[in-house]
Order: sequence, then structure tokens, then C-alpha cells
Amino acid sequence: MNSTPPQAVAKLRALLTGRARPYTRPGSVSAIAKQPRSGPVAVGPLGLADDEQGDPRVHGGPDKAVHLYPAAHYARLAERFPAAASHLRIGSMGENMSTADLVEADVRIGDIWRVGTARLQLCQPRNPCWKIDERYGCEGMAEFIAHERLTGWYWRVLTQGTVSPGDALELEHSDPLAFTLAEAMLLWQAHRPQLADLERLAASPGIADHWRQKIATRIDWLCKNTGQTPPPVVAFHVKPENP
Repeated sequence: MNSTPPQAVAKLRALLTGRARPYTRPGSVSAIAKQPRSGPVAVGPLGLADDEQGDPRVHGGPDKAVHLYPAAHYARLAERFPAAASHLRIGSMGENMSTADLVEADVRIGDIWRVGTARLQLCQPRNPCWKIDERYGCEGMAEFIAHERLTGWYWRVLTQGTVSPGDALELEHSDPLAFTLAEAMLLWQAHRPQLADLERLAASPGIADHWRQKIATRIDWLCKNTGQTPPPVVAFHVKPENP
């Protein structure tokens, strides 16, 4: 673990926002379909100006302010789900930012990046949900994204500012001993991970509070049930039984 991410500078390939609209099921709303912006966009504590979330229970908020999805993942998804290949394009996964230069193994929990005049801190992976399956008409895509850890990540906004397409993403601070996001997700999904590793992950500076609490709950369960089979980790939001 803790291999050094290979680069400290990337290019913002696209900047995207979207409005919440009625979705596939009665009563459901989503802003997963993002559209590229051509000029500067203000970034505040809750994300990009003019961007919305369809379900604030699981999307949005300070620890899910800005979502980056690696552009490289689309080719892998198209290979696994060829029927959806023509629809798998930048912005269709609900991301606000896209880069071809970074994936989950290249970034660490707590990393602080400068983009435009804003400063962003990586705090958690995205948990994909059933709306991805329905968007592409491919049952199992959200589960595949979660299990293969092709999730992208959320940033909180440390310093408000303005961001433009083509801006450089510059790494301002990274703890070389922190888990990469890829390592953190692999540890989180492990059947019975080492408690010391989970405790170190929970103590990561900058980690999202909600994820920290989930890790702490799991640590508590593992400590109290050493001889029992742990419940599986739910890595994606399943479709609700009722609309």
C-alpha cells in the first residue's frame, strides 16, 4: 500500500453542470445528465453554480460538493456493456469534472488540489446507484462500477473560487502515508480487513464524516463479533422497492 501517485498536475478536460429533472420511475428526480460549460463557473461550499442534485438524501452537501469521474473509465464500461457504448460519454455519469489524467490509484484521501482559483479536498469515493442502470438500460452497471472501484470521487470545497474548462489541476498537498483512494476502497470492501488498517483509514485527515462514521461502526462490529461472518459491505445504492 501507499505507493506514490505518479503525478501532481492534470488538465481539466470538461466542466459540467445539470438541472434536476423527472426520471424513469414515478416520483423520481435526477440531475445525472450533466452538460458541458464553455466558460468560467463559480464554485462554492455546495459545488458548482447552477448545478443541482435530484435526491439530497444521498447526493450533494459539503462532503459531496464536486464530483470528478475519470474519463478513462468510459472505455472499460463500454467494453463490459457494449449495448450502452454509444451513450457512455463524458457527463453522462453525473460528474462535474472530467480528466483523462487521473484515476483512483493516482489520488489520496485528504489530497488538496488547486483548480482555477478554488481549492478542493478529496474526501470520499462516489457510491453509484440504481439510476445508472436505468440511465443506460443495463442492469448491473452500478454494481460493476462499485465492485471494480470505477467510482470517481467527491471533493469538498476548501476555498471558493472560479473554475474554467481546460484549467490545470495542481496538487497542493498530499500525505505520502495516506491511503490512495483505490487502496481505501479495496480495504473498505475487504471481507474482514485488519482492524489497524480500518482504524488508520477512519483517522485519515480530510475523510468525509459520513464515511468515517460508517468505518467506525464496522470497526465496532468486528471487535464485538470476532467469530462471526461480517455482513457484506454495500458499495452501491440499490433500487428502492417503492417509487
